[in-house]
Amino acid sequence: MSGPHRPDRPHRPTRVDRTDRADQRPRPDPTAGSTGHLDPAGPRRRPGLSGRLGETVGSWRAALRIARREARRARGRTALVLAMIALPVLALSFVAVTYDMADLTRVEQFDQRLGAADVEVRWVAENPLHQDPWGEANWAREGEQVTRERPVSRAAVEALLPPGSRASQVSWWVPFEVRIGDRTITLDGRALDLTDPLPRSTVRLRSGRVPAASDEVAVSEQAARRLGVRVGGTVAAADGSGRWRVVGVVEFPDQLGEVVALTPGGLARVSRDSYDNSWLVDLPGVPDAALVERLNAHGVTIGARTPVPSGQPSDTQEPRAALPDPVAASNTVLVGGLGLLEVVLLVGPAFAVGVRRRRRDLALVAVAGGDPVHLRRIVLADGVVLGGLGAALGLLLGVTTAFTARPLVEVYVLGERSGGYRVFPAALAAIAAVAVLAGVLAALAPALTAARQDVVAGLAGRRAAPPHRRRWLFLGVLLTALGTGAAFLGAGRSNTPLILTGLILGELGLVFATPTLIGLLARLGRLLPPAPRIALRDASRNRSSAAPAISAVMAAVAGSVALGVYVASDDARNRAEWQPALPPGRVLLWRADRDGTGPLPPLPLVTERVRAELGPAAVLPLAVPGCVDEDPDGYCSVTPVLPPERTCPYDGESYRTAAVRRQALADPRCVPLARTMSGPYLPTLVDDGTALGVISGAPRDELVAATAVLRAGGAVVTDPRYLADGRVVVRVERSTGGSSPPKATTTTLPGYLLRGGLPVDRLVLSPAAADRAGLTAQPIGFAVDTPVAPAPAQIDRAVTALRPVLPVSAEVERGPPASEQRPVLLLLAVAAGVITVGAAGVATGLAAAEGRRDLSTLAAVGASPRVRRVLSLCQAGVIAVVGSVLGIAAGLASALIILTSVNRQYAAAWPVQLPYPMVVPWQTLGVLVVVPLVAMLGAGLFTRSRLAVERRLD
Repeated sequence: MSGPHRPDRPHRPTRVDRTDRADQRPRPDPTAGSTGHLDPAGPRRRPGLSGRLGETVGSWRAALRIARREARRARGRTALVLAMIALPVLALSFVAVTYDMADLTRVEQFDQRLGAADVEVRWVAENPLHQDPWGEANWAREGEQVTRERPVSRAAVEALLPPGSRASQVSWWVPFEVRIGDRTITLDGRALDLTDPLPRSTVRLRSGRVPAASDEVAVSEQAARRLGVRVGGTVAAADGSGRWRVVGVVEFPDQLGEVVALTPGGLARVSRDSYDNSWLVDLPGVPDAALVERLNAHGVTIGARTPVPSGQPSDTQEPRAALPDPVAASNTVLVGGLGLLEVVLLVGPAFAVGVRRRRRDLALVAVAGGDPVHLRRIVLADGVVLGGLGAALGLLLGVTTAFTARPLVEVYVLGERSGGYRVFPAALAAIAAVAVLAGVLAALAPALTAARQDVVAGLAGRRAAPPHRRRWLFLGVLLTALGTGAAFLGAGRSNTPLILTGLILGELGLVFATPTLIGLLARLGRLLPPAPRIALRDASRNRSSAAPAISAVMAAVAGSVALGVYVASDDARNRAEWQPALPPGRVLLWRADRDGTGPLPPLPLVTERVRAELGPAAVLPLAVPGCVDEDPDGYCSVTPVLPPERTCPYDGESYRTAAVRRQALADPRCVPLARTMSGPYLPTLVDDGTALGVISGAPRDELVAATAVLRAGGAVVTDPRYLADGRVVVRVERSTGGSSPPKATTTTLPGYLLRGGLPVDRLVLSPAAADRAGLTAQPIGFAVDTPVAPAPAQIDRAVTALRPVLPVSAEVERGPPASEQRPVLLLLAVAAGVITVGAAGVATGLAAAEGRRDLSTLAAVGASPRVRRVLSLCQAGVIAVVGSVLGIAAGLASALIILTSVNRQYAAAWPVQLPYPMVVPWQTLGVLVVVPLVAMLGAGLFTRSRLAVERRLD
């Protein structure tokens, strides 16, 4: 029974009414942004667009707005992603802008080198010639070009120029030698009249004044530091002819190194000859065709800022850039691809964690009507936004750094001033596009994961380990096998692009197989204590973030180990191939006087001065065979002749076939017995046995027998193939320096085979044998038999002591050269270590942020504060240790494949090549083993130990 109706009480709709109203409620438009705004009129479309295109554009606009909002909300993660994308963009843009500024145009090159001069002329030939429009190439009009060697006067040059022209000569390079203490220092010098405004425009005076007298010089800042002198100071000439007075500090824009400016009058003090001479010319007008023709007719070339009318068919524009080498271009692209993959692997975990933190929001989008395409676009928009912001930030910082650091780069890297302040627009656009691509690729895997997530679990805030499909493992194994085969094939063919392609495929295969490996390791966690068990479980549950971090560490370590093994093996091979030309500790003093002819100073005088600096040492004169009445432009060479029956029957063309190579390798006549010298070159000598022991290191009994043969008028060889029936045939070739072929004669001499000592090919003639062959003995210096290898300071003092009697240069055989690869190995290890620590830190921080609820649960059940530090340490250990172990294994395997393939190729080569040994750089591996411990300790130290109890949202 119902009561009376009361109009003051509102009518309550029935349950059916509420359901009907709910059914009539408009659903939110997934393209309306992240606020879920409801539009009763239905989804709006952009005017002018319709259908699928309009829906796509609207969806991307909404996704980009959501990404922009999310970037502001998750500032820490945004800063992390921006840093990892912006850093490589900064480096690449810095290099691109610096390269563009350093790539001078022809006008800039002319301005730096020639200052205010209108043209530069060079008198290069005695006969008429043709030239290109830039004056860089020239050739004779008829016959062969006859080089101009006679001195050229200023009047002779100005006589060929239009009336009113003015010329000034510049010697672009002359040797400038000074003595600082016991050392002789050689610097580059330029001889020019800086009191003349024309040459004066080529330099910048930093302090002091320009030199005017013949004993005055101006030096660059680098030369002043090297000489230890200031303006007003003096330095001693190396030949003892006096002192040079430094009157100014100058800068040559085209050479910022150690350079000295001399006056034309001072040129005679350093050298009778000048090198690379030209004339700076101030013309009353522009160079025309008549002037170019007149100069070329006298053997003079002319160059200007713009092409001169040479009358030859040639391109008068700026030289076009040559097409890039396909191999070099492919190598660059592949190496850049490896770098891009590394950035993607480092940035990927941040996007993966971002997707997991936003799974409720993405689930709401799905409930509101968003399909998987919309969800993928929302996540990919994160990559577009952050990639674009990282590119903009990196470009801004890179260009700013390039402009700011330009003076330092010019001085310490380029050695010359750059051109105008400009950027490289095409390169910067490509770099920015690659940065955005890196962001999109890093967000691709999380986007695919977000599109497949369970909507109900996302709304409830639950998460579960995503199922890992076996096809990824199969794909990873397949790519690894293909990469191994490609690297093996490329190494066998010496094809660097194919090797890099194989390495990239193998690395991608390991990346795809890493999630499965993480799952297998997680199963072993049940045997471990709680902290590492939780760390392995989290890595397995969060494979989308843990797998890229492990892969990034693996890629960096694998590349470092593979390259380190190759560098160490190559260094070991070079040391094994090293063959001294002299016994270690011996010293050669080559004469360095200007004419290089004439007798040597008295031996007792030289011995006295050498012993005063090097201790008790035997000083022995050295001589080489020379032609009697030798033409200054000709030469005379002496070589032993192989008997016909001992000559290798195969020629260079035959070696290209595998069958002939196998026959040549099996033929003892084709196997060289002597090794190639790595130390100072020692030519054929003329000696009576006095210096034979010093230069050969042979045992005493052999030296006695060899000396007897030499004093009997014979010759000594070290290769047994040249000695037949106790005789040696010597071939002498004489050339006059002209176009006629050299004349050859042979002489048969008594011979002796020196079996002991250094295994190098050497021929020693006795004075009588040289005279019999129509040769003369030309003294070239001294050999010094020291008891121990002298120090560099002793050598400098000995050279200085001998300079008054004979200028000499010294060469010392000190043994195998020190390895130059240690800095490279350390740099590789440091680079891989930085990436390992960074990837471990990023992954650990993201795991800590993601596992905040788990930490709260641990605190609620009574876990001690120390557990959080131990847990962070174990999480970093999973990333660093697993990645480093995989990287070391992959790097060693890659290096083994490459070295084995190269050695197989060398085994079939002729002449025989020394194979590469497999040398493991333990120093690099030691660093890489310690790095995971550093990452773990860092994670443990920088993690707060307090476990805050948070209220669970679900």
